[in-house]
Amino acid sequence: MDDDTIVSLLIDENAGGEQPLHAIDQQLFHIRLANSTGKREAASVLLQKMYGWRGYEVDPNAPHEPNRITLAADSQGETVGTMSLCLDDPAIGLPADENYGDILSSLRAQGRQLCEPARLAIDRNVNMRVFAALIHISYVYAHNLHGCTDYVIEVNPRHVRFYKRMLGFKDAAPERHCSRVGAPAVLLRLDLTHMAEQIRLYGGRMESVPNERSFYPFFFSPQDEAGITVRLREGRD
Repeated sequence: MDDDTIVSLLIDENAGGEQPLHAIDQQLFHIRLANSTGKREAASVLLQKMYGWRGYEVDPNAPHEPNRITLAADSQGETVGTMSLCLDDPAIGLPADENYGDILSSLRAQGRQLCEPARLAIDRNVNMRVFAALIHISYVYAHNLHGCTDYVIEVNPRHVRFYKRMLGFKDAAPERHCSRVGAPAVLLRLDLTHMAEQIRLYGGRMESVPNERSFYPFFFSPQDEAGITVRLREGRD
């Protein structure tokens, strides 16, 4: 793997299994740290494409803040997924502070260590395991490496049910206008101890727990997570 590749996924596009019968049914994805201007620009192009398709606004020239980690998924040299993780910073804060600063300040006063997944975009033709991998790696950065206790995320009201059902988010504040994308948003919160427990129960078990309807069976197994954590910690050090 390249130095910036965190993990590679070989996915059977037909059945979602680990060992497809024919190589033509396989697609290789690399989850990378977008640690250069070129890689971040490629992620931004996908973001503009997917947000524009939904009618949202996005600033292509938004600065890359120092408290932001950007991940990208690529296949055959094309960026097909991206998300950023914003770590709370006393001087910078989080993107959600713009619309929900009062709510976030209250959580901070309770001793919660916040982080915000943001700028998530996945090509419509990409397997859901890629989405799950991006979320799981952001969790490793947030919880295992930086000690964060909660995700906070602004989502369109139409997507609230999805995030609650698939990942376990809870309501944190009612709908307000999100000026960054020019659309309404709802603030959701996820205690990362819940995510840790769901990964322990279901991570890597998509074949053995067919009745579990959340995204967690598509996450990495706890053993794989431990290896990814070591790799990222060594890379950071």
